[in-house]
Amino acid sequence: MTTRSARDDAPAPPPNGHRPAGRPTEKLLSKELMTTAALGLIETRGYEGLTMSGLARSLGVAPSALYNHVASKHDVLLLLQDHLMARVDVAAFSELPWPDAVRRWAWSYRDVFTHHAPLIPVIAVLPVTGAPHTLAMYEAVAAGFLRAGWPEPQVVPAIVALESFIFGSAFDVTAPADIFESGELAAANPVFTSAVRTQDLSDTGSAADAAFQLGLEALIAGLQAQLKAAQSA
Repeated sequence: MTTRSARDDAPAPPPNGHRPAGRPTEKLLSKELMTTAALGLIETRGYEGLTMSGLARSLGVAPSALYNHVASKHDVLLLLQDHLMARVDVAAFSELPWPDAVRRWAWSYRDVFTHHAPLIPVIAVLPVTGAPHTLAMYEAVAAGFLRAGWPEPQVVPAIVALESFIFGSAFDVTAPADIFESGELAAANPVFTSAVRTQDLSDTGSAADAAFQLGLEALIAGLQAQLKAAQSA
């Protein structure tokens, strides 16, 4: 007489090793999944589409499951902020002279937020408390400023000045190509119309990139002049 093992009584595995379709259990939920889902909601529905109930639906869980990982929508925004700031390149501040480091950081920063422009008004005013990657980014930038000889009281104002320009430029990338086209009013506004149609795109190939390059170089030059004045005072 043969005996059946416990393995014989186990249910057969699902085809192809996949678990049956259905609502994921709460243990499968993670902050990483929530971050990805939240970014997807904003991309498809705008910032207004990011609600706790909407996020729960997109993940296939009950809203209560979210609160095992975050306390509120504010915490979700911190996850988004940290996810994006972690992608900003700050390595140059420990490798290159200050102007070159600022250039690489600023272009990287702008490119990250170009793809997530709806979040700019939120993240630009979101406190950094509880956002480790965001604080690490600022730590690297501030340390680079100090190594370049910046007086400590001027470090944060200089960073904020650059950030204000970067965020605005990220919006500019998403603007329509004909945003300044005067159309049938061209004859009444000949000076501006001519300036628009003859603008120098340099080697960038796009009006947004040309404007960002021009503005960034002006900011760097101006900040360098202020630093020189501070050091000689």
